Amino acid sequence: TVFHGTSIYTIITLQAPVVTSIQPEISNPCLVVPPGICVEEGVYTFTLTLPKSNESYTVSYQRCCRNNTITNIVDPGNVGATYTIELTPEAQQVCNSSPSFNNFPPIVICAGEDIDFDFSATDPDGDQLVYEFCAPFKGGGPNTGQPTIPTGVAPDPDLPPPYIPVNFISPPYSPLNPMGGDPQVTIDPATGLITGVPTTLGQFVVGVCVSEYRNGQLLSVLRRDFQFNVTTCDPTVVADIAEDTTVVKQGRTFNVVNACGTTQVTIDNSSYQQQYIENAYWEFFIDGAWQTINQWDATVTLPGVGSYDGQLILNPNTDCGDTAFVQINVFPAIEADFDYDYDTCVAGPVQFTDLSTSGAGPGSIVQWQWDFGEGGTAAVQNPSYTYPEPGYHDVSLTVTDTNSCSATTTRTISYFPVPKTLIISPTTFNGCQPAEIFFDNLSTPINEEYDIWWEFGDGGTSTEISPTHIYQDTGIFTISLSVVSPLGCETDTVFYDWIRVRPSPTAGFSYNPPIVSRFEPTVTFTDQSKDAVKWQWFFPDGTVETLPNVVHTFPDTGMQQVVQVVTHLSGCTDTARALIDVIPDIRYFLPNAFSPNYDGVNDFFRGAGVLDGVQDFHLTIWNRWGELIFESFDPDERWNGRKQNTGAEAPPGIYVVVATMR
Repeated sequence: TVFHGTSIYTIITLQAPVVTSIQPEISNPCLVVPPGICVEEGVYTFTLTLPKSNESYTVSYQRCCRNNTITNIVDPGNVGATYTIELTPEAQQVCNSSPSFNNFPPIVICAGEDIDFDFSATDPDGDQLVYEFCAPFKGGGPNTGQPTIPTGVAPDPDLPPPYIPVNFISPPYSPLNPMGGDPQVTIDPATGLITGVPTTLGQFVVGVCVSEYRNGQLLSVLRRDFQFNVTTCDPTVVADIAEDTTVVKQGRTFNVVNACGTTQVTIDNSSYQQQYIENAYWEFFIDGAWQTINQWDATVTLPGVGSYDGQLILNPNTDCGDTAFVQINVFPAIEADFDYDYDTCVAGPVQFTDLSTSGAGPGSIVQWQWDFGEGGTAAVQNPSYTYPEPGYHDVSLTVTDTNSCSATTTRTISYFPVPKTLIISPTTFNGCQPAEIFFDNLSTPINEEYDIWWEFGDGGTSTEISPTHIYQDTGIFTISLSVVSPLGCETDTVFYDWIRVRPSPTAGFSYNPPIVSRFEPTVTFTDQSKDAVKWQWFFPDGTVETLPNVVHTFPDTGMQQVVQVVTHLSGCTDTARALIDVIPDIRYFLPNAFSPNYDGVNDFFRGAGVLDGVQDFHLTIWNRWGELIFESFDPDERWNGRKQNTGAEAPPGIYVVVATMR
């Protein structure tokens, strides 16, 4: 929008801008800009002829809103911008041309690095230019529902001057100190050179005003509104050394590498970024002279115990180099060792004795860490430990001395004591022949490494830890158990008269008739058991009989289980079972004549009989021409002489009847 004074002179419709992607550049070639920073420049161009006037012309463009991530102004996400230039009456009278900036502002600045940016402008008329920081203007608002109103995101028309400056967050920011910091970044009023060291990370709105003077008279003010991005930049090369710790001396940080018991030390070079490293070498101060090693990782041989300084130099004699400092401490050797003592045949604690030594002298070992191999640990010098299980156990000891040197040793202990007492279950047994018994070996400690020998008293043996044995004969049996450890330790126990096996009867019976049906449901059961003094018969209908031989009538058809339980004089029992199929016989009779005259005598045709167990029934009646006259699936349904019992009467004659049952 072009204003004459505060009135709209004309509204210009701009064509699409020429857009250029601006690549981030920094003045220090030894720093790398982080990725993800993107800025575009759009240039709008138009030509307009204006008559000279005693009032100013103002060309303005307004748009909302700024980035929410801006650091130095209040509510940036709801604050827009006004880009404007004023053609004063004085400038009109002399046909003045406004200055133009020579360089695009840097889109990224590295925190902690010197900024030295030429923000100068060129004036075609050779007028005097004066530079200063100033406040950018607001413009528009966050209203997206009505974007063209004065508070909308794109006011149309733009608002007339005067314009309101943005509000800086104060302290520490202000129009003259837009990036904060102390000392602050400044601009040279004569040259436009911006210098300083930005220390605060963030995005900063910055305004630079160029005032144009001719013969001491102000002709115009050109205001540039832009954004500085201050971020952390990575050096192109960083010298780094893998260290145990660090120490500061002579104002420098030294990476400390400790070597214990050796004078040949290898130092790992952890420097980065390697694509920028063209040369690297080491220097070590040994016996009063510097020794150079041209390797990426340095291996240096030192004269003996002591402390030695060195340095790693990257890209020497170039702008993008770096140096890291190292201190090598060569300490006396340390050796871990221990002994142990325990009763190999009796379960109990193992006593461990530390035998470790350090060249740093007596008493220099200050830390012990034991690992007993089953999760057990200790942190004392001479511990004792009781293993919960036998086996081969790897024991490790790590010792550390006052120089932080450490050493580790590991030994294997064969821990296989035999149980103090052999314990088995059951403690006693009194059962019936045949007797199947599970012998649970509850003795501890014991595992598969041990030799086990069972004798069951009937000639049977086993080498299992917890076996199962079947006694086929009656009698009283003595059990013995022997356990031998892998180290040859042995223990045994005899369990006298431990097992008593009583005689058992043999159940059995026969029955007659062999085929049982619904019409012959009575069965005679004849006992065939041996050595029985008591009998019990159990039938499916709940009947229980106690005689040796019984007679039973089955009330139902189908499979019927009969159970016989017989008892020996010893109290032992045996059981016999039989499944008897009671066959559901089917007997069905059909009449050969009937008279459906409704005189109350023989008026219906229906079959009769026993249909126990019948699931499917189908009856059909046909005339002599093969026509279906009657059909039924119900054995109780009667035929009344009519077609399907509802149609016309069937004439007297001969009919075919088919009955199917399943």
